[in-house]
Formats: sequence, C-alpha cells, structure tokens
Amino acid sequence: MTENAQQQPPAPATELPTQYAPADVEGPLYERWVERGYFEADAKSDKPAYTIVIPPPNVTGSLHLGHAFQHTLMDALTRRRRMQGYESLWLPGMDHAGIATQNKVEQQLAEEGKSRHDLGREEFVERVWQWKEEYGGKILGQMRRLGDGVDWSRERFTMDEGLSKAVQTIFKKLYDDELIYRAERIINWCPRCLTAISDIEVEYQEDDGELVSIKYGEGDETLVVATTRAETMLGDTAVAVHPDDERYRHLVGKRIKLPLTDRAIPVVADTHVDPAFGTGAVKVTPAHDPNDFAIGQRHGLESITVMDERAVITAHGPFQGLDRFEARSAIVAALRSQGRIVAEKRPYVHSVGHCSRCKTTIEPRLSMQWWVKVGPLAKAAGDAVRDGRVKIHPEDMAKRYFDWVDNMHDWCISRQLWWGHRIPVWYGPEGEVVCVGPDEEPPAGEGWHQDTDVLDTWFSSGLWPFSTLGWPEQTEDLRKFYPTDVLLTGHDIIFFWVARMMMFGLYAMDGEVPFRTIALTGLVRDERGKKMSKSFGNVVDPLDWMDKYGSDAVRFTLARGANPGTDVPIGEDWVQASRNFANKIWNATRFALMNGATVEGPLPDPERLSATDRWILSRLNKTVAEVDAFYEDFQFAKLSDALYHFAWDEVFDWYVELSKTTFQAGGEAAEVSKRVLGEVLDVTLKLLHPVVPFVTDTLWTTLTGGESIVIADWPADSGFRDQDAEREIETLQSVITEVRRFRADQGLQPGQRVPARLTLDGTALAPHEAAIRQLLRLQPEGDSFTATATLPIAGAEVALDLSGTIDVAAERKRLAKDLAAAEKEKAQATAKLGNEAFLAKAPDNVVDKIRTRLAKAEEDIARITAQLDRLPSA
Repeated sequence: MTENAQQQPPAPATELPTQYAPADVEGPLYERWVERGYFEADAKSDKPAYTIVIPPPNVTGSLHLGHAFQHTLMDALTRRRRMQGYESLWLPGMDHAGIATQNKVEQQLAEEGKSRHDLGREEFVERVWQWKEEYGGKILGQMRRLGDGVDWSRERFTMDEGLSKAVQTIFKKLYDDELIYRAERIINWCPRCLTAISDIEVEYQEDDGELVSIKYGEGDETLVVATTRAETMLGDTAVAVHPDDERYRHLVGKRIKLPLTDRAIPVVADTHVDPAFGTGAVKVTPAHDPNDFAIGQRHGLESITVMDERAVITAHGPFQGLDRFEARSAIVAALRSQGRIVAEKRPYVHSVGHCSRCKTTIEPRLSMQWWVKVGPLAKAAGDAVRDGRVKIHPEDMAKRYFDWVDNMHDWCISRQLWWGHRIPVWYGPEGEVVCVGPDEEPPAGEGWHQDTDVLDTWFSSGLWPFSTLGWPEQTEDLRKFYPTDVLLTGHDIIFFWVARMMMFGLYAMDGEVPFRTIALTGLVRDERGKKMSKSFGNVVDPLDWMDKYGSDAVRFTLARGANPGTDVPIGEDWVQASRNFANKIWNATRFALMNGATVEGPLPDPERLSATDRWILSRLNKTVAEVDAFYEDFQFAKLSDALYHFAWDEVFDWYVELSKTTFQAGGEAAEVSKRVLGEVLDVTLKLLHPVVPFVTDTLWTTLTGGESIVIADWPADSGFRDQDAEREIETLQSVITEVRRFRADQGLQPGQRVPARLTLDGTALAPHEAAIRQLLRLQPEGDSFTATATLPIAGAEVALDLSGTIDVAAERKRLAKDLAAAEKEKAQATAKLGNEAFLAKAPDNVVDKIRTRLAKAEEDIARITAQLDRLPSA
C-alpha cells in the first residue's frame, strides 16, 4: 500500500519510554519541524499549490478555545495536503485591531495620569508600536504550543509596509472609480471610544428603558408621540404621520409648538410611518436617528445636532451640559410638570445597540464620514457564489451570506482614531481634495493637511488573501498561491470579514475570487452547550488543558466535535478521553515494536495472509477511503470518529489481541503478521497525523526510521478488499463477544479460566480455536469435564464447565429474585398503561416514563430468562 524511504533501520522499541509524556515531546518536536523548514512553501515549486491564510487574530489577543478549534482544522487541512504532494502554504499574521489596541494603550496612559492628547498623534502612535512590540503577538507563541504548521517566514501584520501599500492602492483605485465618497450621514457613534463604528460592530441586547407619550402642540392642533429617547426631542424638526391617516390629515402642512423650546415644527406626511403603531404620529430628529434622517432628506428638514461626541447635551437651555441619560430624566420631569406626559411605561424592554468592544450604548449621530459604495461590489460577491466559483460549506449557510450581500448598505470606513491606516486624502486651503496613491507625493504647502481619520480595521483585513501575498506587486507568491483554496472561519463573521474579502478580492484581482471554498464552523461552547463567557464562569484557557493533557488531546477533542456550521460543546472529561486515546496509540505501538512489527519490504501476497491479516488490511483500505471522503467534505467530526473507532476498536482491541496468538506460535505466519501490523500502524499513524501531530510523529519515526511523518506520503487506498475475511472475523468477534457477555453475566472475573469444549469443525471459526481460547481464558477440557452450559453461536458450539467456578444453586436463586422483581415492575407498568382513566389525566411526560419502565422491564425479563436457560440444573 505504501512505501517508506528508510534512511536508517527501524528504531528498537527501547527508544520509546513506557509512558507518553506530551510535555517532554511537544515543544522540542515543534522547533525541530520549524528549523527543518517543513512548513515553508516554495513559490518556485512545480507542485500544485494549496493555500490557506489564517484569519488574523488581533494583536491584543491570546489563544482561546475558538482559535484553538479553527487552527486545529486549518492545520489538519494543510498537513494532509502537504503529505499528498501539494506545495502547502498556511500563512500566519495578525490584525492591528484599531479600536481594541488604541484602548489598550489609552488605558496604560490613564494609569500614568495621561491621555493620548497629552502625547500628540505622532508620539501616541509610536507608543502603540512600542506596546505592540512588547505585548502584542502573544498569541503567535501560543500557536506554536498548539502545533500550528504555519510558514513563519511569511508572517504578516496589517500595518506592515507591504500591507499599508496595498491599503493605499485600493483606496486610491476605489476613489478614482467613484466607489469611495465622503458624505454626511447618520452613523453609529460610540461615546466611549469616540469613533464611528459600522453596523456589524453593534451588538443589540434587550434593555430596560422607558416609553413616554408626549403631547406636542396646543389646543386643537395637538399630537401625541411616543419615544424611548426623550432627550432627542430637543433636536426634533418635524412630526410625521402617514398620508392616508384621516386623524391627522387636517394638520399636515401646519406647524405646531415643540415643547420645552421656542420652536414650531411642521407636520409632514410620510409613508414610512405605520398608522397602526402607537398613536400613528412620530417625532422626527434627523440628526439622531437613521430613519428620521431619511424622512428629513425627503422633506428638506433641518438637521439639528443636540449632543456632542461624548453624548453630552449641547442644545441651549437648562439641559445643556447634561449627560444624555441625565437629560432624559430631567426632560421627562420638565414635561411632566407642564402636563405634557400623557402616558409612561416602565420598565419598557426594547432592543438597544451597544458597542461590541466597550459595551457602551450606541448613539446614532449625524457625521461627515468616508463611505464605500457597496452596490456593485456586493453584487459581484453574491454572483461569485451563485455561479459556483465560490462554494459555501455547509450549503445551508449560503442563505445567511446572500441575506447580507444582497441587502448591504454603504459601508462607513472612517474611524476617529489615531491607530490605523490613515485616510490618504489631503485637503487644500481653497477646498481642494486630493487622494494620494502609494507612489505619489502628497501636496505640500501652506494650508494643506491630511484627513485625521483612519480606516476601519476590516478595510485592511478585507485585503488579507492577496495583500499578504505581495499585492499590488505581481509577486511569485501571488502567482503561485492566489486564489487561496479554503477560507475556514466561524459563521459569526460572515458579515464582518468574509463579505469584505469577497468584495475586495473580486475588485482588486480582476474578477478572480479570493478563495474557492468558504468552510464555516460553529462556535465552541461548554459541555452543556452554553456560550462561554467570563460572566458565566465557564471560560477555559486551552493552554491549561494543553499543560495537563497535551496539545494532541485538545486538538483531537476539538476536531471530533467539528460538524460543519454547528456549535461545538467541549468539556474536560472529553479532553481526558482524548489523552487516553493518545496513550492507547502509544502503548499499542510499543507492543508492536516489542513483537517485531516492521515496515521493511513489500506486503506479502494475499495467499500468504491469514484471514485476520486480510480482514485488517481490508478494513484499513476502507478507512483510508472513508477519511479521504470526509476531508473533502470538511466533515472533521466524522473523520476523527472513524479514525478513533478503527484505531481503538479494530486495530488495538482486535487485531493486536488476535496477533498475540500468532506471535506466540512463531513461524511464517508470525513473520507475515509482523509486516501486516507494521503496515497497519504506519498507515493509521499517517491518517491520524494531521489532527494529532506530535504523538504520531514520535511513534512513526520510531516505527519506520523515517525523517518525519510531516513530510511522509499520505496513504492511498490500494483497492484491496476481502469481504469473506471481513465476514469471517465478524463471526469470530460475535462468538468472543457473546461468550464474554455470558461470563460477565455469571459473575466470572475476566481473567478467570474455565474448562471448555469447542465444536468448530465445518465452520469458518476452525482456524481460530487458539485465539478463541486465549481471548476467552478457556482451558482445554479435562477427563472430568462436564458441560454445565452450552452456547450455540454462529454454527459452532461452546460448552463450558462452570461446576468449579460458580455456585449454580446460589446463582439461580439470585437470578430468580431479579426475574421476579422485573416481572412485578412489568405488571405494574402494564396495569397503569391499561387504565384509561389514568391515561386521560396523567401528563405526557409521566406516561412516557411509565412506557420506558415497561420497555426496560421486558428487556430485563428476556435477559435474565436467557441467563437461567444457560445455567446447568442445580
């Protein structure tokens, strides 16, 4: 099936310690992989390329379970492709994370009693770079702990020189193509971060607020409006009603008095208003609400800003200088004193937007900002998926993608920060506006100045698939490794990142997609399926689990839960089970080496193989084919589960155990089985390697003497199948399993030997008598043998002499007692289920429990009766 280029003879078993110690192995082994350049991709290679770019973690971040989860899957994909002969590139890097990083440094300055304004822009930015060098990138070292096979020679950062050039280039191109523009619009404003944020950076949650109904106007010309934000009434410039609402038709076009001010505002008719909601009249504050802004545009209304950037009231009068929430209470009190509060509802639970970074309540605010006209870009991003150039996996996630790109609003890309890519636009003394490309000199002279805003972090990370490969230069890397093959990321950032990369990739690369497949994962949750949160106290540091159980155990647990697009529950017990699996692999390989398992030479011809050998090779090839199919469908959970059960159940629990008899007997059959066992372990370790890289490399190099499993060939399905052998061993397994069950039912200890007569002649089990006796601890029958229990199984017969091992009378008495209890339980449950009056009154869950009890009682009766039938007469 496979050939191993042996650079030295297989290492003896004594080179494997009796126990696997991940802490002693993982760190040094990873550094050896990196030093030998296994993960470095060659753009000049004639191998087919396979590329994944890492979703760049924030420079402020550290490894959490979500990172560990996605990195495990990306690493598995790239390691497998490398073994398959691809020039496999997994490109690492970090995002400068504008707001998050600036906040970190501002907090540091606050501890010194300073603000960024004390330093000035240039010195502050320099301070951020210093912070980045000292504290940033902690996650990169943690990625090494996890075993990430990334090409460290190509590590990128969204603020490095090459990526900065890419940002300036695409900004200039979009600007020249009139796809970037500057306009005054309503934006989401964070009064804490003091910057605009995009729609997708707003988190909505149900907050307790108040709904107050206020009477506007005087006498016959009054309207009642309801609002949760009474403080914005100071900026009202109209009241709107629906044009078909008969209640207010006489007021449309008239002006009514705005309470607490000296202004009169018009009543306008607009179809946006729902006449069935509330009073059918709404206050219009164009400078502080996106819907009101649109109404204002349609009716030529004035936009009056009544709050500053910190959400402090600026409108003249008694409320000036109050925080927005203080002003809300004061304004309601003032209106109440004038008799203008018609109704109040507290608490009024409603959805309120919060900044995703600092959790401050967002303030809609009229502001001059830079925007991307997304219409044509979003259409291209949608078309690329619709026409099949990009596939979304799983397919049912495509709807979420289309819901976003088909309804996308223009994107506000300017941020009022100092850390980030500064907008490459200069303003002149006469109102000139000049956009400067990366190879152009900015205008100089008195009165010229650059825009003070920086670009949204997602603007630069949207270029990641091609900017990291050298664009806008036509580099060898770009020609070799673009488009990338797979974008593997969480379904929660379809809107943040995936759509941005699609739009920019198609635009910048002349219609070439940035990736061929979008593989969307779920989110990691705790073992009960609950979201991990510090407030819940269920957040896990994956490094703690790595220290305790090893990185392979954490990786295997995560991969085994990775069903496409589905959230992944994980608990420590599961990591411990994965550690046990790694130990099982270790111990089985030690056994094989101690018994002479080898990869030397070709596999023996089928006619020299025993049925056991042919069975395991047939199952091995089926597993290779199965794992390959699961990889191509991103079914990590299924491929991990298939490998777990093949390795543990079939190789370790059956083939290794069955081989012990052969090895003890010696001769040609033993030599053949040693080669088969070596082959099975060689292939199994390779199949496991992409998910559990450390233990598999350690074992494989010892078994084969090869340089490293990282650069070994991926196993291929040879096509060998032997259904007859599979049926024969399945029969053997059924016999052994059934007798073991019977022994356990009789209370025999696993190691307790029992005399037995085996009648196997004429069955497929005849060649396996030695194995059956060894695995079942069955002694040959002696002169005094008495068959006290006979088990007919699969055409054969196993007769056991239990006279010297159990007290038959006591066992019959015990089983009779258990049988009586089960029959009583059955009778009670049957009576209740037959009682129509009871069924009419009992809740469904109570009836279901009784049905479950009945089924269990019937199972117990059948099991105990069978045990009694098998026992000899007392």
